Amino acid sequence: MYHNSSQKKFWTFDKEETLDKLRLEANQKFCTKASSSGKAGINESMLLDQWEEKVLLRHYEKRLLDFCNMFKPAMPKSVGGTAFMYFRRFYLNNSLMEYHPRIIMLTCAYLSCKVDEFNVSCTQFVGNLQESPATQERALEQILEYELLLIQQLNFHLVVHNPYRPLEGFLIDLKTRYPLLENPEVLRKSAEDFLNRAATTDAGLLFSPSLIALTAVLNGAAHAGLEMEAYLTECMGLNGDKETLSKMYDSMRRITSLVKAYELPKIEEVNVGKQKLESIHAEFATNLKRKHGYEDDDHVVKRQMVTEEEWTDEDLDEL
Repeated sequence: MYHNSSQKKFWTFDKEETLDKLRLEANQKFCTKASSSGKAGINESMLLDQWEEKVLLRHYEKRLLDFCNMFKPAMPKSVGGTAFMYFRRFYLNNSLMEYHPRIIMLTCAYLSCKVDEFNVSCTQFVGNLQESPATQERALEQILEYELLLIQQLNFHLVVHNPYRPLEGFLIDLKTRYPLLENPEVLRKSAEDFLNRAATTDAGLLFSPSLIALTAVLNGAAHAGLEMEAYLTECMGLNGDKETLSKMYDSMRRITSLVKAYELPKIEEVNVGKQKLESIHAEFATNLKRKHGYEDDDHVVKRQMVTEEEWTDEDLDEL
């Protein structure tokens, strides 16, 4: 159950400002490390600031979304939702400048397939890159190399509660206990679209999956011109609990605002950020790719077999 889960205890935060603070600390930590590295030519202008990291995170989230949506065999929505949550959790405490999002996003997707028991072989997985066998093999080597790092940075909290299952529960409940709505299935598409958009925001780090799912249902109903207040007050037993109902409405407004405010970054901003990101990784590649905590443990660390520069974002462009 979500309320007894590691997600609730360790990965659900009180407000957006807390998340911004964690990301800023990760950015500043890397900048301090880079400045004290002693490398010639390192200056503040060549490093990414917090806004530039946010732009690139959104860009790579879109790449991850494309990868999951076009995956063959079709990837269940819950698997993609888990991958997104892994990705967002990882970059709460790590900078893009230290670990390249290109490989982290694929590692998140690969790990989520395992955890959610979506059984695809590693060969099938990289086959979705639509690239040459040699490129796929290089990508797979890096995914396997970074898998232990990802698990560690997630604090071994791998079970993710997604809002897709609560959505199914609400639709079933509407069919059985809310006769005022003749065909609850009319809400499915708009609700699923809302959840897909919510996955690219911080909603999953701030609110329970069931509340996000309920918000998706009510938003779908609002767009269809359907009245759902009676469902909350009568079917959910909140008629006499004005305080709980008020807090619920407030949270749902916050979730809706996050979804509505989300915008993809401008391509010009992405290109500037990517150019800086590639320069940083080219400069620090030998130092930054080691796994914190595993450097001296030869039986755990996988041998580094390829460099990130051997395959690039363009290897994903056929998605």
